[in-house]
Amino acid sequence: MFYWLYEQLAAGGHVPVLNIVRYITFRAGMALFTSQLVVVLMGSRFIRWMQAKQGKGQPIRKEGIERHVIEKAGTPTMGGVMILAGLLIGTLLWADLSNVYVWAVVLVTAGYGVLGFLDDYAKVTKQSTEGVSGRVRLLLEAAIAMCAVGMIIVFAAKPPEAPDLLTSVAFPVFKQALVNLHLFYLLFGAFIIVGAANAVNFTDGLDGLATVPVMIASAAFGLIAYLVGNYVFANYLQLHFVPGVGEIAVFCGAMIGAGLGFLWYNAPPAKIFMGDTGSLALGGGVGAVAVATRHEIVLGIIGGLFVAETLSVMIQVGWFKMTGRRVFLMAPIHHHFEKLGWSESTVVIRFWIVAMMLALLGLATLKLR
Repeated sequence: MFYWLYEQLAAGGHVPVLNIVRYITFRAGMALFTSQLVVVLMGSRFIRWMQAKQGKGQPIRKEGIERHVIEKAGTPTMGGVMILAGLLIGTLLWADLSNVYVWAVVLVTAGYGVLGFLDDYAKVTKQSTEGVSGRVRLLLEAAIAMCAVGMIIVFAAKPPEAPDLLTSVAFPVFKQALVNLHLFYLLFGAFIIVGAANAVNFTDGLDGLATVPVMIASAAFGLIAYLVGNYVFANYLQLHFVPGVGEIAVFCGAMIGAGLGFLWYNAPPAKIFMGDTGSLALGGGVGAVAVATRHEIVLGIIGGLFVAETLSVMIQVGWFKMTGRRVFLMAPIHHHFEKLGWSESTVVIRFWIVAMMLALLGLATLKLR
């Protein structure tokens, strides 16, 4: 909205001070501040309202960590509504709303937030850990993701130096390598977005465990979006220039701010859980940003923690079906370390450190070739 005001007023010389709004870095910073402020201000009242509405709060897995059943019982869920409110308000106020990339990532984030809300609502009302059918949810996630990827392919400006980039997969290190998937990119892009959403969902099992790694990934991809969307920087780093994608840095700033605001209430001991409402929305948003910036492969590095959590579940389930035995004491893998005797805070902070190291490794690929 403020960018539109800049175009209407500052561009005509009526309010010169608004010229600062044309800078993506300024708007990304303001989106961060705005989204954080929205979440913090609505937090206490929203939590009290959720406690009154939900009663027993989020159902805790009885077969999970024993102390969780006692310590976390009664904690309300759907805190993702707070995150979404801050994220969307920050984005819509400060981003260029004529940019197709902004609407693509907003579509995924809001759509996945609605799916997560329906899942959380089913769990709370049934007082069961089983929500919406997994198959139905995956199909809807794939449909939303394909719509967003289709929007980018159809409406985004084609890079003059690589006209097939919008349907191609780029590779880190081998910077000139492109594999044009044509229409199959719809499936590939959807796979990345759906995978990222569910990977963050698996990670969201301890207080603050998913929130900070998502913020770290958002910061990394905000920088990537800014660099890839700037012809000078992209040319210097020998990256594929993607016109207009720099605007997503504003969305990433809003995501960081929303995460910071939520962490105020989600820090141990959590007053509220983000639930699937938040984890699916945040994971889908990060996946959509990776697709938009054409750094899908780098997402596997920056989001390596989420990949490890997902793989631990897949390995555990697959091995148990084949042999009747378990590889880990409990999956996802953060529960395995709890079973080994690590305290919750130790697991969370060490996983944060791993997420930071992986983000730096992912950013290093921008310069390597």
